[in-house]
Amino acid sequence: MQAIILAAGNGIRFLPLSSNRPKPLFSLFDKSILEHNLSELKGIVDEVIIVVGYKKEMIIDKIGNNFDGIKITYIEDKEITGTASAVKITKELIKDNFILLNGDDFYFKDDIKKLKSPGILVREHQDPSSFGVVIKENNYLKDIIEKPSESVSNLVNTGLYYLPKEILDIEVEKSPRGEYEFTDCIKKYSHQEKIGVYEADYWFPNSYPWDIFNAFSYLFSKEKKENNFNKEKNAMISKEAVIKKGTIIKSGSYIEGKVYIGENCVIGPNCYIRNGSVIENNCKIGASVEIKNSIIGSGTNINHLSYVGDSIIGENCNLGAGTITANLRHDNSTIKVKVKDRLIDTGKIKLGAIIADNVKTGIGTLIYPGRKVLENTLPGEKIIY
Repeated sequence: MQAIILAAGNGIRFLPLSSNRPKPLFSLFDKSILEHNLSELKGIVDEVIIVVGYKKEMIIDKIGNNFDGIKITYIEDKEITGTASAVKITKELIKDNFILLNGDDFYFKDDIKKLKSPGILVREHQDPSSFGVVIKENNYLKDIIEKPSESVSNLVNTGLYYLPKEILDIEVEKSPRGEYEFTDCIKKYSHQEKIGVYEADYWFPNSYPWDIFNAFSYLFSKEKKENNFNKEKNAMISKEAVIKKGTIIKSGSYIEGKVYIGENCVIGPNCYIRNGSVIENNCKIGASVEIKNSIIGSGTNINHLSYVGDSIIGENCNLGAGTITANLRHDNSTIKVKVKDRLIDTGKIKLGAIIADNVKTGIGTLIYPGRKVLENTLPGEKIIY
Protein backbone atom coordinates (compact mmCIF):
# COMPACT_ATOMS: atom_id res chain seq x y z
CA MET A 1 0.00 0.00 0.00
CA GLN A 2 1.15 3.53 -0.80
CA ALA A 3 0.30 6.85 0.82
CA ILE A 4 0.71 10.41 -0.39
CA ILE A 5 1.43 13.16 2.10
CA LEU A 6 0.96 16.76 0.97
CA ALA A 7 3.73 18.89 2.47
CA ALA A 8 4.53 21.53 -0.15
CA GLY A 9 2.70 24.60 1.16
CA ASN A 10 4.33 27.61 2.77
CA GLY A 11 1.98 27.71 5.76
CA ILE A 12 1.18 31.42 5.68
CA ARG A 13 -1.59 31.11 8.28
CA PHE A 14 0.88 29.36 10.60
CA LEU A 15 3.34 32.27 10.64
CA PRO A 16 5.66 33.07 12.32
CA LEU A 17 6.26 29.42 13.25
CA SER A 18 6.51 28.47 9.56
CA SER A 19 8.80 31.33 8.57
CA ASN A 20 12.00 29.31 8.74
CA ARG A 21 10.72 25.71 8.54
CA PRO A 22 7.79 23.94 6.88
CA LYS A 23 4.70 23.59 9.07
CA PRO A 24 4.82 19.75 8.96
CA LEU A 25 8.14 19.97 10.83
CA PHE A 26 6.67 21.78 13.83
CA SER A 27 7.56 19.63 16.84
CA LEU A 28 5.44 18.60 19.80
CA PHE A 29 6.65 16.05 22.37
CA ASP A 30 9.96 15.79 20.50
CA LYS A 31 8.27 14.62 17.30
CA SER A 32 7.31 16.68 14.27
CA ILE A 33 3.78 16.53 12.89
CA LEU A 34 5.14 14.76 9.80
CA GLU A 35 7.00 12.17 11.89
CA HIS A 36 3.87 11.60 13.94
CA ASN A 37 1.81 10.85 10.81
CA LEU A 38 4.48 8.57 9.38
CA SER A 39 4.49 6.63 12.66
CA GLU A 40 0.70 6.25 12.46
CA LEU A 41 1.02 4.91 8.90
CA LYS A 42 3.48 2.21 9.97
CA GLY A 43 1.99 -1.23 9.42
CA ILE A 44 -0.56 0.16 6.96
CA VAL A 45 1.65 1.28 4.08
CA ASP A 46 5.09 0.28 2.83
CA GLU A 47 5.80 3.45 0.81
CA VAL A 48 5.00 7.11 1.37
CA ILE A 49 5.31 9.70 -1.38
CA ILE A 50 5.83 13.13 0.16
CA VAL A 51 4.96 16.09 -2.06
CA VAL A 52 7.42 18.82 -1.11
CA GLY A 53 7.95 22.43 -2.13
CA TYR A 54 8.53 25.13 0.49
CA LYS A 55 11.92 24.53 2.15
CA LYS A 56 11.91 20.99 0.79
CA GLU A 57 15.53 20.35 1.83
CA MET A 58 14.57 20.58 5.49
CA ILE A 59 11.95 17.84 5.11
CA ILE A 60 14.27 15.60 3.09
CA ASP A 61 17.11 16.04 5.61
CA LYS A 62 14.82 15.36 8.57
CA ILE A 63 12.95 12.31 7.23
CA GLY A 64 15.45 10.73 4.82
CA ASN A 65 14.64 7.89 2.41
CA ASN A 66 13.44 5.38 4.99
CA PHE A 67 11.32 6.01 8.06
CA ASP A 68 11.16 3.08 10.45
CA GLY A 69 10.86 0.61 7.58
CA ILE A 70 8.67 2.75 5.33
CA LYS A 71 10.20 3.68 1.99
CA ILE A 72 10.08 7.46 1.48
CA THR A 73 9.91 8.97 -2.02
CA TYR A 74 9.91 12.71 -2.68
CA ILE A 75 8.41 14.65 -5.55
CA GLU A 76 8.49 18.43 -5.85
CA ASP A 77 5.45 20.55 -6.60
CA LYS A 78 7.10 23.42 -8.44
CA GLU A 79 3.92 25.26 -9.39
CA ILE A 80 1.95 25.25 -6.10
CA THR A 81 -1.38 25.76 -7.88
CA GLY A 82 -3.58 23.75 -5.54
CA THR A 83 -4.07 20.37 -3.94
CA ALA A 84 -5.38 18.72 -7.14
CA SER A 85 -2.24 19.54 -9.09
CA ALA A 86 -0.08 18.51 -6.11
CA VAL A 87 -1.69 15.06 -6.00
CA LYS A 88 -1.66 14.61 -9.79
CA ILE A 89 2.13 14.96 -10.07
CA THR A 90 2.41 11.63 -8.22
CA LYS A 91 0.45 9.75 -10.91
CA GLU A 92 3.43 7.94 -12.44
CA LEU A 93 4.50 6.73 -8.98
CA ILE A 94 1.12 5.38 -7.85
CA LYS A 95 0.57 1.66 -8.46
CA ASP A 96 -2.95 1.03 -7.17
CA ASN A 97 -5.30 2.29 -4.44
CA PHE A 98 -3.63 4.81 -2.15
CA ILE A 99 -4.09 6.83 1.04
CA LEU A 100 -3.91 10.61 0.81
CA LEU A 101 -3.46 12.95 3.77
CA ASN A 102 -2.28 16.40 4.74
CA GLY A 103 1.20 16.67 6.22
CA ASP A 104 0.32 19.26 8.85
CA ASP A 105 -2.68 17.75 10.68
CA PHE A 106 -2.54 15.05 13.36
CA TYR A 107 -4.11 11.74 12.25
CA PHE A 108 -4.22 8.38 14.06
CA LYS A 109 -3.76 4.76 13.04
CA ASP A 110 -7.10 3.40 14.25
CA ASP A 111 -8.97 6.01 12.20
CA ILE A 112 -6.88 5.42 9.08
CA LYS A 113 -7.66 1.70 9.31
CA LYS A 114 -11.39 2.43 9.10
CA LEU A 115 -11.07 3.19 5.38
CA LYS A 116 -11.21 -0.29 3.90
CA SER A 117 -12.86 0.84 0.63
CA PRO A 118 -12.71 4.13 -1.30
CA GLY A 119 -13.72 6.74 1.22
CA ILE A 120 -13.25 10.04 3.00
CA LEU A 121 -12.49 10.50 6.71
CA VAL A 122 -14.69 13.06 8.46
CA ARG A 123 -15.03 14.44 11.98
CA GLU A 124 -17.64 16.44 13.82
CA HIS A 125 -16.51 20.02 14.47
CA GLN A 126 -18.02 22.85 16.50
CA ASP A 127 -17.08 25.38 13.81
CA PRO A 128 -17.76 23.60 10.48
CA SER A 129 -17.87 26.91 8.58
CA SER A 130 -14.06 27.02 8.66
CA PHE A 131 -13.71 23.73 6.76
CA GLY A 132 -15.07 21.72 3.88
CA VAL A 133 -18.43 20.45 5.14
CA VAL A 134 -19.40 16.92 4.12
CA ILE A 135 -22.94 15.98 3.16
CA LYS A 136 -23.60 12.24 3.24
CA GLU A 137 -26.47 10.02 2.17
CA ASN A 138 -26.69 6.40 3.35
CA ASN A 139 -23.09 6.71 4.57
CA TYR A 140 -21.82 7.69 1.13
CA LEU A 141 -20.52 11.06 0.00
CA LYS A 142 -23.14 13.31 -1.55
CA ASP A 143 -21.33 16.67 -1.55
CA ILE A 144 -18.52 18.75 -0.06
CA ILE A 145 -19.28 22.42 0.52
CA GLU A 146 -16.27 24.61 1.21
CA LYS A 147 -16.68 26.94 4.20
CA PRO A 148 -20.46 27.36 3.96
CA SER A 149 -22.03 30.54 5.33
CA GLU A 150 -25.08 28.61 6.52
CA SER A 151 -25.17 25.52 8.69
CA VAL A 152 -25.66 22.41 6.57
CA SER A 153 -23.79 19.76 8.57
CA ASN A 154 -21.33 19.49 11.45
CA LEU A 155 -19.24 16.85 9.65
CA VAL A 156 -16.06 18.28 8.16
CA ASN A 157 -13.50 16.89 5.75
CA THR A 158 -10.29 15.92 7.56
CA GLY A 159 -8.31 15.77 4.32
CA LEU A 160 -7.59 12.04 4.59
CA TYR A 161 -8.83 9.67 1.87
CA TYR A 162 -8.48 6.12 0.58
CA LEU A 163 -8.84 6.26 -3.19
CA PRO A 164 -8.35 4.35 -6.46
CA LYS A 165 -5.64 5.41 -8.88
CA GLU A 166 -8.14 6.36 -11.62
CA ILE A 167 -9.20 9.42 -9.64
CA LEU A 168 -5.91 10.97 -10.76
CA ASP A 169 -7.28 11.12 -14.32
CA ILE A 170 -10.12 13.46 -13.39
CA GLU A 171 -9.70 17.03 -14.65
CA VAL A 172 -11.12 20.03 -12.79
CA GLU A 173 -11.30 23.79 -13.32
CA LYS A 174 -9.78 26.37 -11.01
CA SER A 175 -11.89 27.21 -7.97
CA PRO A 176 -13.06 30.77 -7.17
CA ARG A 177 -9.89 31.29 -5.15
CA GLY A 178 -7.78 30.46 -8.22
CA GLU A 179 -6.56 26.98 -7.30
CA TYR A 180 -7.13 23.43 -8.51
CA GLU A 181 -8.89 21.77 -5.57
CA PHE A 182 -8.62 18.05 -4.98
CA THR A 183 -12.04 18.11 -3.31
CA ASP A 184 -13.44 18.92 -6.76
CA CYS A 185 -11.88 15.69 -8.03
CA ILE A 186 -13.47 13.83 -5.13
CA LYS A 187 -16.90 15.28 -5.82
CA LYS A 188 -16.65 14.49 -9.54
CA TYR A 189 -15.59 10.92 -8.85
CA SER A 190 -18.44 10.46 -6.34
CA HIS A 191 -20.89 11.04 -9.20
CA GLN A 192 -19.45 7.98 -10.94
CA GLU A 193 -18.55 5.65 -8.06
CA LYS A 194 -19.50 5.45 -4.40
CA ILE A 195 -17.19 7.07 -1.83
CA GLY A 196 -17.82 5.96 1.74
CA VAL A 197 -17.91 8.42 4.63
CA TYR A 198 -16.03 7.23 7.73
CA GLU A 199 -15.96 9.16 10.98
CA ALA A 200 -12.70 9.69 12.87
CA ASP A 201 -12.47 9.46 16.64
CA TYR A 202 -9.54 11.88 16.74
CA TRP A 203 -8.20 14.50 14.35
CA PHE A 204 -6.41 17.74 15.11
CA PRO A 205 -6.09 20.26 12.26
CA ASN A 206 -3.41 22.94 12.56
CA SER A 207 -4.47 25.86 10.43
CA TYR A 208 -3.19 28.47 12.90
CA PRO A 209 -0.45 28.30 15.57
CA TRP A 210 -2.90 28.29 18.48
CA ASP A 211 -4.59 25.17 17.06
CA ILE A 212 -1.60 23.18 18.31
CA PHE A 213 -2.95 23.43 21.87
CA ASN A 214 -5.96 21.30 20.89
CA ALA A 215 -3.77 18.23 20.39
CA PHE A 216 -2.05 18.42 23.78
CA SER A 217 -4.28 16.25 25.97
CA TYR A 218 -4.66 13.33 23.56
CA LEU A 219 -1.01 13.23 22.52
CA PHE A 220 0.10 13.61 26.14
CA SER A 221 -1.95 10.55 27.09
CA LYS A 222 0.23 8.47 24.79
CA GLU A 223 3.54 9.54 26.36
CA LYS A 224 5.37 7.02 28.54
CA LYS A 225 6.65 8.05 31.95
CA GLU A 226 10.34 7.70 32.78
CA ASN A 227 12.18 7.74 36.09
CA ASN A 228 15.75 8.48 34.99
CA PHE A 229 15.75 12.24 35.64
CA ASN A 230 17.31 14.04 38.59
CA LYS A 231 15.23 15.67 41.32
CA GLU A 232 16.79 17.84 43.98
CA LYS A 233 15.48 18.08 47.54
CA ASN A 234 12.22 20.01 48.03
CA ALA A 235 11.17 19.81 44.39
CA MET A 236 7.51 18.82 43.98
CA ILE A 237 6.49 16.84 40.87
CA SER A 238 2.97 15.82 39.86
CA LYS A 239 2.33 12.11 39.40
CA GLU A 240 0.93 12.96 35.96
CA ALA A 241 4.10 14.70 34.73
CA VAL A 242 6.30 13.13 32.05
CA ILE A 243 9.98 14.01 32.44
CA LYS A 244 12.66 12.56 30.16
CA LYS A 245 16.20 11.39 30.85
CA GLY A 246 19.02 13.74 31.78
CA THR A 247 16.74 16.50 33.06
CA ILE A 248 17.36 18.18 36.42
CA ILE A 249 14.49 19.54 38.51
CA LYS A 250 16.12 21.91 41.02
CA SER A 251 15.10 22.57 44.59
CA GLY A 252 11.90 24.50 45.22
CA SER A 253 10.45 23.84 41.76
CA TYR A 254 6.78 22.82 41.52
CA ILE A 255 5.58 20.76 38.56
CA GLU A 256 1.78 20.73 38.51
CA GLY A 257 -0.60 18.49 36.55
CA LYS A 258 0.00 17.25 33.02
CA VAL A 259 3.43 18.62 32.11
CA TYR A 260 5.94 17.26 29.58
CA ILE A 261 9.64 18.04 30.01
CA GLY A 262 12.08 16.62 27.45
CA GLU A 263 15.64 15.39 27.72
CA ASN A 264 18.60 17.25 29.24
CA CYS A 265 16.65 20.23 30.57
CA VAL A 266 17.48 22.29 33.66
CA ILE A 267 14.41 23.48 35.55
CA GLY A 268 14.71 25.94 38.43
CA PRO A 269 15.36 26.54 41.21
CA ASN A 270 11.95 27.70 42.47
CA CYS A 271 10.09 27.36 39.14
CA TYR A 272 6.37 26.89 38.76
CA ILE A 273 5.53 24.77 35.71
CA ARG A 274 1.76 24.55 35.34
CA ASN A 275 -0.64 22.10 33.74
CA GLY A 276 -0.65 21.89 29.95
CA SER A 277 2.97 22.90 29.42
CA VAL A 278 5.46 21.28 27.05
CA ILE A 279 9.18 21.95 27.42
CA GLU A 280 11.16 20.28 24.66
CA ASN A 281 14.74 18.96 24.85
CA ASN A 282 17.77 20.94 26.05
CA CYS A 283 15.87 23.86 27.57
CA LYS A 284 16.92 25.94 30.58
CA ILE A 285 14.21 27.44 32.72
CA GLY A 286 15.75 29.88 35.21
CA ALA A 287 15.03 30.72 38.83
CA SER A 288 11.49 31.73 39.77
CA VAL A 289 10.08 31.36 36.25
CA GLU A 290 6.39 30.53 35.81
CA ILE A 291 5.19 28.68 32.71
CA LYS A 292 1.50 28.03 32.18
CA ASN A 293 -0.12 26.03 29.34
CA SER A 294 2.69 26.84 26.90
CA ILE A 295 4.90 25.07 24.37
CA ILE A 296 8.63 25.79 24.66
CA GLY A 297 10.78 24.73 21.70
CA SER A 298 14.03 22.80 22.07
CA GLY A 299 17.20 24.65 23.03
CA THR A 300 15.33 27.65 24.44
CA ASN A 301 16.35 29.50 27.60
CA ILE A 302 13.80 31.37 29.71
CA ASN A 303 15.68 33.38 32.28
CA HIS A 304 14.82 34.24 35.88
CA LEU A 305 11.65 36.02 36.96
CA SER A 306 9.90 35.54 33.60
CA TYR A 307 6.28 34.56 32.98
CA VAL A 308 5.14 32.61 29.90
CA GLY A 309 1.40 31.96 29.70
CA ASP A 310 -0.67 30.35 26.93
CA SER A 311 2.20 30.94 24.50
CA ILE A 312 4.24 29.12 21.88
CA ILE A 313 7.99 29.81 21.99
CA GLY A 314 10.16 28.56 19.13
CA GLU A 315 13.48 26.74 19.19
CA ASN A 316 16.79 28.25 20.36
CA CYS A 317 15.22 31.38 21.81
CA ASN A 318 16.53 33.36 24.77
CA LEU A 319 14.00 35.29 26.84
CA GLY A 320 15.76 37.87 29.00
CA ALA A 321 15.13 38.07 32.73
CA GLY A 322 11.71 39.43 33.59
CA THR A 323 10.14 38.78 30.16
CA ILE A 324 6.34 38.73 30.50
CA THR A 325 3.89 37.33 27.94
CA ALA A 326 0.52 38.85 28.76
CA ASN A 327 -2.28 36.43 27.92
CA LEU A 328 -5.52 38.21 28.85
CA ARG A 329 -7.08 41.40 27.50
CA HIS A 330 -8.22 44.03 30.01
CA ASP A 331 -11.80 43.74 28.69
CA ASN A 332 -11.74 39.90 28.82
CA SER A 333 -12.80 39.68 25.17
CA THR A 334 -11.50 36.97 22.83
CA ILE A 335 -8.07 37.59 21.41
CA LYS A 336 -7.67 38.47 17.75
CA VAL A 337 -4.49 37.86 15.77
CA LYS A 338 -3.43 39.44 12.50
CA VAL A 339 -3.22 36.90 9.65
CA LYS A 340 -2.81 37.92 6.01
CA ASP A 341 -3.64 41.58 6.77
CA ARG A 342 -6.88 40.79 8.58
CA LEU A 343 -7.75 40.08 12.20
CA ILE A 344 -8.73 36.51 12.98
CA ASP A 345 -10.73 35.84 16.13
CA THR A 346 -8.99 32.96 17.89
CA GLY A 347 -12.03 32.30 20.06
CA LYS A 348 -9.66 32.18 23.04
CA ILE A 349 -9.99 34.38 26.11
CA LYS A 350 -6.39 33.59 26.99
CA LEU A 351 -3.60 33.57 24.41
CA GLY A 352 -0.07 34.84 24.93
CA ALA A 353 2.77 35.32 22.48
CA ILE A 354 3.64 33.30 19.37
CA ILE A 355 7.41 33.53 19.00
CA ALA A 356 9.43 32.07 16.13
CA ASP A 357 12.86 30.41 16.35
CA ASN A 358 16.09 32.16 17.38
CA VAL A 359 14.45 35.15 19.07
CA LYS A 360 16.12 37.09 21.88
CA THR A 361 14.27 39.47 24.16
CA GLY A 362 15.84 42.04 26.45
CA ILE A 363 15.42 42.28 30.21
CA GLY A 364 11.94 43.27 31.28
CA THR A 365 10.29 42.77 27.87
CA LEU A 366 6.48 42.83 27.89
CA ILE A 367 4.57 41.21 25.02
CA TYR A 368 0.84 41.84 24.69
CA PRO A 369 -1.73 39.04 24.13
CA GLY A 370 -1.80 37.41 20.71
CA ARG A 371 1.28 39.16 19.36
CA LYS A 372 3.68 37.41 16.98
CA VAL A 373 7.46 37.77 17.00
CA LEU A 374 9.48 37.08 13.85
CA GLU A 375 12.43 34.71 13.76
CA ASN A 376 15.97 35.93 14.52
CA THR A 377 14.67 39.05 16.27
CA LEU A 378 17.07 40.78 18.68
CA PRO A 379 16.39 43.21 21.55
CA GLY A 380 15.69 46.75 20.36
CA GLU A 381 14.21 45.72 17.03
CA LYS A 382 10.56 46.20 16.09
CA ILE A 383 9.58 42.66 16.88
CA ILE A 384 5.81 42.54 17.17
CA TYR A 385 3.17 42.54 14.45
